[in-house]
Amino acid sequence: MRSREGQFSDARPIQRSQAEKEKLLRELKDTLAGLKPHAAPSMRTALTQRIRELESELGVAAKR
Repeated sequence: MRSREGQFSDARPIQRSQAEKEKLLRELKDTLAGLKPHAAPSMRTALTQRIRELESELGVAAKR
């Protein structure tokens, strides 16, 4: 079945507001801080990469 224009199944990135991005950033930092020492290194890498991406987006958004 084909998707129609504007559906979530269009494989587009989710547009988040400034407040939603800040909340997500806090949650990701809490998750990273709460990881057990034996957690997979790839998980830590993915979390730190996403945190850096969000921080750069918020930095650009704050300058506007």
